[in-house]
Amino acid sequence: MKPISLAGILLLVLGVLALAYQGINYTHRETVLDVGPIHATADTQKHIPLPPIVGALSILGGAFLLFAGAKKNS
Repeated sequence: MKPISLAGILLLVLGVLALAYQGINYTHRETVLDVGPIHATADTQKHIPLPPIVGALSILGGAFLLFAGAKKNS
């Protein structure tokens, strides 16, 4: 399989995932209190939003690369 086709498939998969999940969630742990042997931490949930246009552009780019790789082959 050609590298351009693999890049197209990868972009298609990433685009579908971006549309499905709408962002990235992660947990950030920070120290609230640190006095001698006493330690207190707090976990906060963070969210990095991904606009739907990012997923759509990724799908379109992946489809273009797949067609370009197939056209180059014939």
